[in-house]
Amino acid sequence: MIDVLTVVVGVASLLLAAWCGLAFRRDEPTKDWHFIGMAVVFALALVQLVAGVVLLTRGDRPDQGVAIFVAYLLGSAFAVPAAALLSLSERTRWGSATVAAAGLVMAVLEVRLYDIWGGGGV
Repeated sequence: MIDVLTVVVGVASLLLAAWCGLAFRRDEPTKDWHFIGMAVVFALALVQLVAGVVLLTRGDRPDQGVAIFVAYLLGSAFAVPAAALLSLSERTRWGSATVAAAGLVMAVLEVRLYDIWGGGGV
């Protein structure tokens, strides 16, 4: 994996989690600017997904297996969009909490992706 990209995606997801966690604390639902933040995090995750697929097609292999790597890569890419859909259906502070939780989950998935790949990278 590309280490810098993994760090950027992880930090962006943590920032999104903190931002939406603050909205939850203030008793606010997700707003338009939160969805812009979610779109940015999703775009970064898609770049990582494409980079991971390119590395796999180039012949690079993760230490802990391709199937588990692809599963974590897909889970990481779609954690925030799934939370965005849930937050649209829950237009209370709990929608913000859902996105904050997804940001935290995504950060953990990034750490796990780094570990699955072998802790080193391109």
